[in-house]
Amino acid sequence: MMAGDGQRVNVQRDIFRVGSRKSELAQIQTNYVIECLKKLYPDKKFEKVLMSTKGDKVLNISLPKIGEKALFTQELELALENGRIDFVVHSLKDLPTSLPDGLALGAIMKREDPRDAVVMSKVNSTKTLKTLPKGSIIGTSSLRRSAQLSKNLPHLEVKSIRGNLNTRLKKLDESDKIDNTKIVENDEYNYSAIILAVAGLNRMQWSDRISEILDSDDALYAVGQGALGIECRENDFDILKILEPLNDVESTLRCICERSFLKKLGGGCSAPVGVSTTLENKKLTITGAVWSLNGDTMIKDTMDCKLYLRDDDGEPPQKCPYREPRLYCSVVPGKVSGMSLLVAENLGEDLAQSLIEKNALEIMSKARETILSTI
Repeated sequence: MMAGDGQRVNVQRDIFRVGSRKSELAQIQTNYVIECLKKLYPDKKFEKVLMSTKGDKVLNISLPKIGEKALFTQELELALENGRIDFVVHSLKDLPTSLPDGLALGAIMKREDPRDAVVMSKVNSTKTLKTLPKGSIIGTSSLRRSAQLSKNLPHLEVKSIRGNLNTRLKKLDESDKIDNTKIVENDEYNYSAIILAVAGLNRMQWSDRISEILDSDDALYAVGQGALGIECRENDFDILKILEPLNDVESTLRCICERSFLKKLGGGCSAPVGVSTTLENKKLTITGAVWSLNGDTMIKDTMDCKLYLRDDDGEPPQKCPYREPRLYCSVVPGKVSGMSLLVAENLGEDLAQSLIEKNALEIMSKARETILSTI
């Protein structure tokens, strides 16, 4: 059996169980990974195992108020730990920056567009966020999106909206039927638009619903947004071997930098934190920011560094990457230069430290306190 680079991979197992959430988007993403693996290893069988997570079940409470870091991953990780499944396909933005002991990211696949998209209601289909009337309601479950909207477009009103993509689009399409004088607790509003990830809409083949894409200069995105991460057991070398050809070097370096930034800040869904990264001509650049809940206060900075990639004269790729104990924000090195991975990780930490020195942690702490006080 040959891996993607022509190197022979000797794996004795014939059947692999792949964990996935039950949502349509999660299954589309998992099916995509399985099809990629089938092309690489046509003699192997990959079985999908569907599970529900707490984040899928609790839909009447906003994500920050639930307050758990592994809302969309915990049940799948338990199944991974006890051997019921062999690896899990995640939207990387849902995966905490610190994984349970013994688990790791075996691959980060080539990233989709990480930016946010605006989906307008039918009656506002010709408008943009800037041209919507004052008081128009915008739906999002993200504090990051809410804070940026409040800061950049104060004429709009931001309200929480929960559910998978299908559910949120249905709420948007039915919003004109709702009487706003009888608003109830389960986030039924007359939405003028909702904000979703471009990547999710593209994967669902709903790109035609996109009314506007928010430029990353004005709307920083979530850490890891647009990327698929494949989680497995850290010491399962058979799985690490078959996953390695799926690893995308640029996406891995960018996402490690972003995850390192968030890990140093100690953030998650309970604080408005956003990033933007680029990797061009071996220069990795990251912009990161922290906002107050209402968007009035923002701390933002940008840093960059030079990377040592395969054609450099620096450190060569690891010859036996699967048994290298060093992880980078829970990511297995694979065949990427350890020097580049370390530089990317350090860049994220340095940017976070810069924000911390400008009182970012105080802003994040106040955001958490405000959220907890409303429960």
